[in-house]
Amino acid sequence: MDRSLGVVVPAYRPDVDRLREYVAAVHDRLDPDAVRVELDAPSRATVDALANIDADVATVPYRRGKGAAVTAGFEALATDRLCFLDADGSTPVDSAARVVDALDGADLAVGSRRHPDAEVRSHQTVARRFLGDGFAWVARRLLDADLYDYQCGAKAISAAAWDDVRQHLYEPGFAWDVELVAMVAALGYEVAEVPIAWEDRPGSTVSPVSTAVDMGRALFVARHRAKRLQDSRLHDALAATRDQPIALVDRDR
Repeated sequence: MDRSLGVVVPAYRPDVDRLREYVAAVHDRLDPDAVRVELDAPSRATVDALANIDADVATVPYRRGKGAAVTAGFEALATDRLCFLDADGSTPVDSAARVVDALDGADLAVGSRRHPDAEVRSHQTVARRFLGDGFAWVARRLLDADLYDYQCGAKAISAAAWDDVRQHLYEPGFAWDVELVAMVAALGYEVAEVPIAWEDRPGSTVSPVSTAVDMGRALFVARHRAKRLQDSRLHDALAATRDQPIALVDRDR
């Protein structure tokens, strides 16, 4: 049975030429019903350069963060399947297609650079690999989803699973990925890990050290929220002592 597909590409200070080429490749290979670029804090030149791109471009004048951008994009789509891909094109479109196809047997499909069957064509710096491997090792021991890679910028989710999980997502930045995986697994949905081809792209806007600190905090918060979804009395009691945040879908954007 054919299912409609929507693709969201969150972008902050993108390489415009690369983004245009990637969106064109997404259309050629995935044949999506909709492509939406969520563009944060763009310059006038960037907006002008993307004026004729084959996608709906939604811009905001400030930096929301990856999680908030993807959430806004998913909320704007009305397709059976939702996918997001990082704007730098690190995940080739053939691999992105495998991630989407994995939804035939799962509710959330997670691209994986660290899976033993993944093909890594160029590596991150030693520091980034070390921090990423360490984060994945800890996450496997804290979360219900046992994956090699929680942070790869290629994931797809069924509209039904998104409808359930959307109210449980709070992280506006890069920690959104692991929160999504944690919440989907805690709700009892099937998570599939898909080995991909992957190529590190230079020019990242992410600081590895500060991001590692933020990600560590977010991992324990995600575990806490997942336990609450599973009716943990301890974690409910802990939550009762704290002010509760507002879900991303309920915030003004």
